[in-house]
Amino acid sequence: MLKLKNKQLILNMENNIMKIFINFCYFLLLIILFSCKSDNFKNQNTTEKTAIETETVEEKNGSTKTILIFGDSLTAGYGLEDVNDAFPSILQTKIDSLSLNYTVINSGVSGETTSGGKSRIDWVLNQKVDIFILELGANDGLRGVPLAETRKNLQAIIDAVLEKNAATKIILAGMQLPPNMGQDYTTEFKTIFPELAKKNNLYLIPFLLKDVGGISALNQADGIHPTVEGHKILANNVWEVLVPIINL
Repeated sequence: MLKLKNKQLILNMENNIMKIFINFCYFLLLIILFSCKSDNFKNQNTTEKTAIETETVEEKNGSTKTILIFGDSLTAGYGLEDVNDAFPSILQTKIDSLSLNYTVINSGVSGETTSGGKSRIDWVLNQKVDIFILELGANDGLRGVPLAETRKNLQAIIDAVLEKNAATKIILAGMQLPPNMGQDYTTEFKTIFPELAKKNNLYLIPFLLKDVGGISALNQADGIHPTVEGHKILANNVWEVLVPIINL
């Protein structure tokens, strides 16, 4: 009888242990399921949040307009310790201070001629350009390039820009040469820019180096490239023509 009771007691204990184990397994399964559901919910929220943020960034970038300055060492900021002191960066600062949605791209190459600009214009126009500032010609004049060639190359660049997007607004930066190049040459060179602007209905900066050219205190030791202070004046010369356009 005692053995029978002991056996029954052991059997009951085994049953209780089995029930506890089964209940624990159910409990553990519920935790795993809840955890998976929670992770899926978090992942879904993260995915949705990322998608919203990406969409917002894309919308912002999509609405930003581009001002591309296509030029030579004046645009590139030759001789400056910091390219951010060059007039394109100063223009960007002015634009940002007014919360205008424009990005300025500095596409200046030191030593660039109109021929060189003509060669690389197609590559530059792979991006959308809303305002195109053409600042080339000075190196042609300093090298004595035939004026007909300079005029032809500038016209080819203008044609390429308008062919890519007829709605692009073009600003032509006028240039002048020192008198040592000869009176006839310097006079005709000066007329190239207003004549092209009139012919193509472009905006014109009469003389990019106004109030800077020939002033030693505003130019580097070579007497050609502006100092930091000189670039501030260049930026103002461009700004006078640019600001009515970006406020349209």
